[in-house]
Amino acid sequence: MKDQPFLSIVIPARNEQELIASTIENILPYTGINLVEIIVVDDHSTDDTSLIVKKLCSIHKEVKLVYNQKPAGFANALKTGFENASGEFVLPVMADGCDDPETIPLMIEKAKSGYDLICGCRYMKGAGKIGGPKLQGFFSRFVCLSLYYLARFPTRDISNAFKAYRRSILQDIRLKENGFAISMEAAMKFCLYGYRICDVPTFWVGRKKGKSKFRITRTFPYMKLYIYVLIKSWTKIL
Repeated sequence: MKDQPFLSIVIPARNEQELIASTIENILPYTGINLVEIIVVDDHSTDDTSLIVKKLCSIHKEVKLVYNQKPAGFANALKTGFENASGEFVLPVMADGCDDPETIPLMIEKAKSGYDLICGCRYMKGAGKIGGPKLQGFFSRFVCLSLYYLARFPTRDISNAFKAYRRSILQDIRLKENGFAISMEAAMKFCLYGYRICDVPTFWVGRKKGKSKFRITRTFPYMKLYIYVLIKSWTKIL
């Protein structure tokens, strides 16, 4: 019987030909011992992203390529990756290399100790956020830390997509967000439903090639979730 991977890393990728190879190659040293698979989801790319990934698939058996057959977008690409994952845990990793693969062994350790959601946290001791749009950084820090201190959420980085989820639980949660806020929505529901959650320190580094996909309009869904979480938490406390 073929060994079942413990962790499925899901990489949504749209027109990332400049960075996708280095992102995958930086993860590979952490895949062998811990039974990790890497699923790259081509999200309607018009460049050579899929060709580059196919070449890596022929060299590394743990790398797989799937295509997002749904409408293009981060949320649908992520869902496609989750649907094709077979690991006990799933971990989204950004295709631009902003997430630190050195965090993966610690995430696996915490997952094996019984946690259901392990959050890569940029806002704790031993962690950090380097580069990226300043407005994005301010907004992210404000949302994450205010929910931690005001709403008593068990994570200091609810908006970061770099989180390892227990797949069986994730499958039972209905995710409604269509954009990048789906990561905050998923973590929010793990929190509100009372699952075991912990933070691990990680470093986030702004992309070195290409343009950032951050837009101020993408913060609106986060604010909607932010207000909802505050109301739910304060109602529960009171």
